[in-house]
Amino acid sequence: MLVTGPSGSGKTRLAARSGLPVLRLDDFYKEGDDPTLPLLGAAVDWDSPLSWDADAAVRAIAQLCREGATTAPRYDLSRSARTGTDHLALAGSPLFIAEGIFAADIAARCAALGLLADAICLRGRPSTTFRRRLLRDIREARKPLPVLLRRGWRLMRAEPALVARHRALGATPCAHTEAHARITRLRTATDLTPATARR
Repeated sequence: MLVTGPSGSGKTRLAARSGLPVLRLDDFYKEGDDPTLPLLGAAVDWDSPLSWDADAAVRAIAQLCREGATTAPRYDLSRSARTGTDHLALAGSPLFIAEGIFAADIAARCAALGLLADAICLRGRPSTTFRRRLLRDIREARKPLPVLLRRGWRLMRAEPALVARHRALGATPCAHTEAHARITRLRTATDLTPATARR
């Protein structure tokens, strides 16, 4: 299943809380020197879906569904570069979460391939998301503080439109409690489904 939402909305926390295997879609960002990266003024627009390798993300999801394992890139946001790879195996789990800020952009493709169990967009108060995002980004030294503040303010103002866009792409907006309950119900239903009928 896909979990998306604004940066700082709690996608990683929700995915970890689920107890399911997790594919980190934000690790599929393009390298910082990629000539196809979109620009916002003179700087790279890392909040644009064009800064992300959607094709590679879909291939990884398809491989997980088909083979039960995949190799995914490991991305360092502070360096805007891939620094290695990680092996993810489902270990028999019939369900996994693919989470990231651009997850909704591949929902239709995953559904067309028969790979989509559900798509959720986390939503909350934009001011709360701003605070969580800023504290996380400072803790992880993702970018210089002035950059984080400018980006955070821009994203806070754009958050309602972003959630609306994700809804239009096929993700259901949910608060954390509702999203966790939705995942739990789907996990229970999947566990009760005969193995021959699982994807």
